Amino acid sequence: MNAFILAVTACFIAVVLDRWLGEPRRWHPLVGFGHVAAFLEQRLNRLPERMARSMVLGFLALLIVVILVLAVAEWLRWWLGSWEYLLVQAVVLYFALSIRGLTEHGRAVSDALHGGDLEKARAQVGRIVSRDASALDDNGVATAATESMLENGADAVFASLFWFLVAGVPGVLLHRLVNTLDAMWGYRNDRYRYFGRAAARLDDVLNWAPARLTALTYSLLGDVRSGFRCWRTQAPAWDSPNAGPVMAAGAGALRVVLGGPAPYASGIKQRPTLGEGEPASAETIDGAIRLVQRGVWLWLGLLVAVAIIGWIASASP
Repeated sequence: MNAFILAVTACFIAVVLDRWLGEPRRWHPLVGFGHVAAFLEQRLNRLPERMARSMVLGFLALLIVVILVLAVAEWLRWWLGSWEYLLVQAVVLYFALSIRGLTEHGRAVSDALHGGDLEKARAQVGRIVSRDASALDDNGVATAATESMLENGADAVFASLFWFLVAGVPGVLLHRLVNTLDAMWGYRNDRYRYFGRAAARLDDVLNWAPARLTALTYSLLGDVRSGFRCWRTQAPAWDSPNAGPVMAAGAGALRVVLGGPAPYASGIKQRPTLGEGEPASAETIDGAIRLVQRGVWLWLGLLVAVAIIGWIASASP
């Protein structure tokens, strides 16, 4: 139970650091990791059209970067005292979280829409989504930003908390590194179709439980019936096994319609409809941000309750 209390304490410290400092503007560890991953991919992925070779080398690259980082994490655990390691845990989790960063990106879009500045809204949403922002109208911008808030709330917030609580520093590092590799190598194009497959599949596995806990969180904090109904009926039609539950439940909880056609550089991608109710707008972006923020405090409150109950139980004669 002492280890659990320390983990909960680290969660609170990390959330406070995130709220106070936000994302580091320079020298973010994930940026450095991205450079290492890009260097490794350029050296190993030289014949991307050869399926077996590319898949094996992609798996090898995944092992190399993950094992190196996890070895350092394990070394720190053995060599630091409990209070020093508590600080390391909090700092690592702080770097993995992106609550304030998510909020700032989302509000930059919603503020522009509230002010009627579509061009600025397009520019801001283009920083957080891969679709062709120049082809989006007001509703398209709001839809893209709302989807990004909901999905990244799962990936960059709740999954990080989940894996930290399950497996400590190694767990949260494993998740964030694999998630970063999937974002870099998980494209279904000629270069990454085979090389990035191992990272993409492992990312799906690691996000399975956190995605469903996130969907549950969104549903409980919004329109409960709509959230659960959309999760149950609409998520299976989405092409991602983890983004589907998260965005369907979030759209239902917000009573907003998401999904539908989306413009990309390669053309229009037809996507299933998610949610129900009103079209997306600046208000729904703000609502998605509130869902994530309230969800974090719900999780922290439950963790404190469990820690108190466990402490009382252990202190009882």
